[in-house]
Amino acid sequence: MENVELVTLSEKAVTKIKEYTEKMPEAKGKQFRVYVQGGGCSGFSYGFMFDEKRDGDNEIQASGVSCLIDPQSLMLIKGATIDFVEGLTGAGFSVENPNAKTSCGCGSSFNV
Repeated sequence: MENVELVTLSEKAVTKIKEYTEKMPEAKGKQFRVYVQGGGCSGFSYGFMFDEKRDGDNEIQASGVSCLIDPQSLMLIKGATIDFVEGLTGAGFSVENPNAKTSCGCGSSFNV
C-alpha cells in the first residue's frame, strides 16, 4: 500500500517534527506517532507523541520523517492530512480527516 493512500504529512508538519526531534530530549531515537483515542467532545480525539515502533504499526515516510500509526487509528484517519498550524488560539498539529462526519470547534475531536 502506498503512503499517499494512508496518511499525508504536510511540509509544515515534517519541518516541525524534525525540529522537535532535535530539540526535545524525549524524542531522541523515537518516531512521531499519530493516534486516535476515545473521548473528546465529538467521540474521538487525535493524539501525537514520540514513541517506539510497535508490532503491527504502519510506518509512513515523508521527507526523512517516519510517522507511526496503529491499525485501529489508521481505520479512522486513512486518507487524512497531518498539518502543523499556528494561529491566534495557539499552535499544534491538526488533522484534516476525510472520514470525520462531524468535528468540534476545538479541532481535536471528531465523530465518524
